[in-house]
Amino acid sequence: MAKSPHYYIRKSHRYLGVLLGIQFLLWTIGGLYFSWSNMDEVHGDFEKKHPPLLSSNVQLVSPSAILDSIKAIHRIDSIVSIQLIDILGKPFYQVRCVTAFKKQPGNTNHEQDAVHAMNHLADATTGILREPLTKDEAVAVAAQHFNGTPQVLAVEHLTTAGKHHEYREQPLPAYAITFKHPNNTTVYVASELGTVQKFRNKPWRIFDFLWMLHTMDYEGRDNFGNLLLRIFSIFGLVTVLSGFVLFFISSKFLRKKKA
Repeated sequence: MAKSPHYYIRKSHRYLGVLLGIQFLLWTIGGLYFSWSNMDEVHGDFEKKHPPLLSSNVQLVSPSAILDSIKAIHRIDSIVSIQLIDILGKPFYQVRCVTAFKKQPGNTNHEQDAVHAMNHLADATTGILREPLTKDEAVAVAAQHFNGTPQVLAVEHLTTAGKHHEYREQPLPAYAITFKHPNNTTVYVASELGTVQKFRNKPWRIFDFLWMLHTMDYEGRDNFGNLLLRIFSIFGLVTVLSGFVLFFISSKFLRKKKA
């Protein structure tokens, strides 16, 4: 005996409902956490301490002298930024620049010319270039920016960070300094920039995990237009529409009218 369209619609609606129900539950859990979380706590703002500002009486060398020192080492095509920063109470210039490399003749690849980013630190009072931060200096910088005097649990030197790493898409190399703290906070200090880049703690890690489930980007976590999310959005639309069809098909009023 042939099954009616009503049967197939109901069956499709049931299985789509189970499949989407799991994802809807994850979206709801994530939404509750996002809406009920204190974003200052997630970002670790309460753990951050701003060190004293530099004195206005400091005698600074010209940034042009710093650029000349860098150009004596290698070519600079563009300047991204020149910033006066504090490193453990002393003024330094943080210079970010790039050098472009042309493609080799005969290369049929359509990729753009390669761009190499370079970062330099220079003493702002003498103009002397310095090496990136050492491990001990990075720990001192992290402690200087951390509210309180917690114990250092671990220090890791990062040269790479994967798509799921909590320090993804941030300046490298960097030191990850983890403190003994209820939130298990890690402070990331970029060694070539001489500055703190990120605070990562337990609330942020929960937020990040739920965000991955929310965006359904299981490769990089931050792509809100990935294929899987688009497919589930279509499934969700089909499920809702099939529910409306079932409602009207099962309506007593329509069945009486049809009879």
